[in-house]
Amino acid sequence: MFYGKYRCLNFCLAVCKLIVEARHASTTIGLNAPNAKQRPTGGVAILTIRKVMENSVAFQRTFRIGGKIEVNRLGYGAMRITGKGIWGPPADKEECIRVLKRAVELGVNFIDTADSYGPNVSEELIAEALYPYPPDLLIGTKGGLLRTGPDEWPIDASPKHLEEVLNGSLQRLKLQWIDLYQLHRIDPKVPAEQTFEFLQKKQQEGKIRFIGLSEVSVEDIQKAQQFFEVVSVQNMYSVDNRKWEPVLEYCKEHNIAFIPWFPLNAGNITAQERLKWVADKHKCTVHQVALSWLLHHADNILLIPGTSSVAHLEENMKAANIELTEQDMEELNSISA
Repeated sequence: MFYGKYRCLNFCLAVCKLIVEARHASTTIGLNAPNAKQRPTGGVAILTIRKVMENSVAFQRTFRIGGKIEVNRLGYGAMRITGKGIWGPPADKEECIRVLKRAVELGVNFIDTADSYGPNVSEELIAEALYPYPPDLLIGTKGGLLRTGPDEWPIDASPKHLEEVLNGSLQRLKLQWIDLYQLHRIDPKVPAEQTFEFLQKKQQEGKIRFIGLSEVSVEDIQKAQQFFEVVSVQNMYSVDNRKWEPVLEYCKEHNIAFIPWFPLNAGNITAQERLKWVADKHKCTVHQVALSWLLHHADNILLIPGTSSVAHLEENMKAANIELTEQDMEELNSISA
């Protein structure tokens, strides 16, 4: 498992280095100060180490979806294991299979997908690569969008369409029920109550265990909660796009998982400069810092960075080992101020 694999060793080495440096500094001060006696150095070392530890912002590494299913907060989004425009099969199917298997090896136990990714391709590859699934793996899928071509995503959250795609997801993923089924979009052409009643019914029938929403307001969540427990919300959100901050806060207050998509806007020059300053400090990439900020920002945030490359997957997973300081967080928080 990639989580924390080298953290213990690196921390011990860092502590040893701090003790040596602190003792050296303390001895030098004691010898150079007029009429000074050499003093014990252990206290200086401990204070130095404590200061470093206090400056690091701690974060929870797991979250319980619905208060019951514990997952690592750094998951995997399976949208990119498809063709260009999220349409058709991927250019390198075998590499995508390797990505899915490697993700589980690295500790991922939450995979996000949708019937519209391909369409159907993402769910089919997940089953091909990972079935029979590890007992702790949660696969969340979504329904409510049609596909008419590359990069085309018309909304259809009618009960008729959802019935069709839900059954299709169950078949493709080889599951008796979906642990987390998320409504991809609320359909402006369909009364929300009809959509929510359908999801409520399927949950009662045992086809869905937990239900989530995507691209919704606090008011949307509250309306849905009249029909079922909302355990997750998936909205566009990043260090430089915090439009949905009130939704994040509401989710945090109600123990609802918040799953951001599009975690970094590469076109935001100001954000890139500040991210690079932090990235250079930690000897990592700007993208890793953007992911790490999300992990540090709120403990109910679940990350689902997607890729069709094993190398990029491994790079993304290293974001969990970055320990941002209070100074780092202040600098990054100022991006959207």
